[in-house]
Amino acid sequence: MSAENSNTQSGVVIIGAGLAGWHVIDAIRAKDKDIPITLVTADSGDRYHKPMLTMAISQNKRAADLVRATGADAATAAGVTLLANTHVTDIDATKKQLQLISALRSDPANTHYATIGYEKLVLAMGAHPIFPKSLPQDLVWHVNHIERFSELQEQLATGAQRVAIIGAGMVGTEIAEDLLKAGHEVTLIDLNNAPLSQMLPAQATARIAKAIESQGITFLGGCLVSDVTRNDDGSLQVSYAPLESANYDEAQTTQTITVDHVVASTGLTVDGKLPAAAGIEFDTRTGIVVDAPTLRTTTANIYAIGDCMSINGVACRYVAPLRAQATTIADDILGVEHSGYDHKPPMIRLKNKAISVMVTGVPRAEGNWQIKADSADELIMELLDNDDAVSAVVTIKAPATP
Repeated sequence: MSAENSNTQSGVVIIGAGLAGWHVIDAIRAKDKDIPITLVTADSGDRYHKPMLTMAISQNKRAADLVRATGADAATAAGVTLLANTHVTDIDATKKQLQLISALRSDPANTHYATIGYEKLVLAMGAHPIFPKSLPQDLVWHVNHIERFSELQEQLATGAQRVAIIGAGMVGTEIAEDLLKAGHEVTLIDLNNAPLSQMLPAQATARIAKAIESQGITFLGGCLVSDVTRNDDGSLQVSYAPLESANYDEAQTTQTITVDHVVASTGLTVDGKLPAAAGIEFDTRTGIVVDAPTLRTTTANIYAIGDCMSINGVACRYVAPLRAQATTIADDILGVEHSGYDHKPPMIRLKNKAISVMVTGVPRAEGNWQIKADSADELIMELLDNDDAVSAVVTIKAPATP
């Protein structure tokens, strides 16, 4: 059963009800209470703070505890038209129209199609997890969204379990500690020899590896996961091999561990379908290209914010700048004079009790890193660019002794 209808309403349309989308709504409503706003989201639109997902299990916080307001309540309070459980299938930038499809999970056969117009469109659709072929989605969790987090939490509530986390970036490393604190047996697996190795130099990451192992987390560095399969007893078998053995007989080098759950933390990617439909410049690695001062895309009347967009070739996947980005978009949409968004890389902190890691600037593992301080309790390093200017700083400290 399907239904079709057309809605010619205009105003501001926002795609995505994460932190970025709601921040844009807050910023617009702070200066204009009446302009029509429509929020389109594939989920319920509930407001919650996504960074809490990496530390909520050990704090025994349920999904309901993290939700600040339901999508329906938040939309009513903000005077917003909420189109929940709705997907945007196409953008016609010439006609300034969106094609929509919606269906409730409880009644997927009752599908509705619609067309809505916009005067200004904001893409706040975020990024979604990358699942390598070796990580089948039907066997592997991710915690990039509150609904999946809730499902995993229910599975873990029955008692101490064995969990393998694939990917030791910021999120994977934080999840590892959270699960360990909740009483689970944790194995962290990464292609690199230490956590955060794509961001920081070896001198820094070696300290991080030592700290997480001191907590009781098993770290398997320099290893490639080749397969995840279901055993007869319901457990999972994770097959992996050291990267250095790639030139040898795979059958002789492959090792396995048996766990109850596998969590993927192997990076994020942005779906390019909608940007392509709208004729927006898009980079497959970093996302939607925007003009830094205005956050306008290369297509007229369309903006982008948050995880789905990039500035000067760098993906913007941090929470701290969202309010400033949203304020700029709101001002630009409303015709309010503004000085332009001043993009500054945010301070990055690793949430880990065993070690303090603070990063500023735009870090990358390769480059001219210089040691400024090096002791058992503290390591400070600076990354110099081609002009010997400091482009990033990492400060690592041992936790204070009680």
